[in-house]
Amino acid sequence: MSLTYQAKKYLQYRLNAKDEHSVHSPFVYTLYTEVIINKHGYYAFDELNKIRKQLLTNQQSIEVVDLGAGSKKMTSTRKIADIAKYSVAQKKYSELLFRLTNYFKPESVLELGTSLGLSALYMAQASPNGVVTSVEGCPNTHGFAKKLIASTGIKNIETINQSFDDAFATTLQHKKFDLVYIDGNHTYEATIKYFNELLKSTNENSVLIFDDIYWTPGMTKAWEEIKAHAAVTLSIDLYKVGLIFFRKENKQKEHFCLKY
Repeated sequence: MSLTYQAKKYLQYRLNAKDEHSVHSPFVYTLYTEVIINKHGYYAFDELNKIRKQLLTNQQSIEVVDLGAGSKKMTSTRKIADIAKYSVAQKKYSELLFRLTNYFKPESVLELGTSLGLSALYMAQASPNGVVTSVEGCPNTHGFAKKLIASTGIKNIETINQSFDDAFATTLQHKKFDLVYIDGNHTYEATIKYFNELLKSTNENSVLIFDDIYWTPGMTKAWEEIKAHAAVTLSIDLYKVGLIFFRKENKQKEHFCLKY
């Protein structure tokens, strides 16, 4: 059902998505043309892509404890290559994460769902003066990611091996974040719960990036409710990911479905 559902939602997205000629917000126009669809290659991409290729050929297997919605393609014993193929953000979206992070220059980044650590590396490279805090519930996946990050010499990533619920109750409590990437526990209940937690940890200039907003009907329901929340003033639908903003200068709530 999920693949049929995703195909249906993708067709709807393709029919509704607009380009820059339909964007009348100066902020969104600049963000879309200079960041989202900008194909400029950045200094870090070559090295990050080498790491991705290494992961995609890594035949090591680990036992994965999946605390979220689970994988539709993998068992609990998984090859690193398969995790990289199915559970790590594609190159296109990793580079989007890099560009968004580079553009907003956040001092404090939070990632929910470290996986193998590649997305954290993209964001850390894009924000060398900021700190990326990445949370992963599975001990073995966290251990692999921690070693991978250490091997690169990148110092501005802190990894945490906790469930998201435990992290919000302890490690993340009272912390503030300028940019948050949510890529884990893809259920309606969890997504809404973490959004409400993040409202305590963000400010009017923060950006939330939700992955897989059309993965299941539950994820789409969560996305629709988050868009409609009173605190949200601007949302952008790129099909695979959704962007949420709290900018007070947006006097009226705006939503954009944009081609990507």
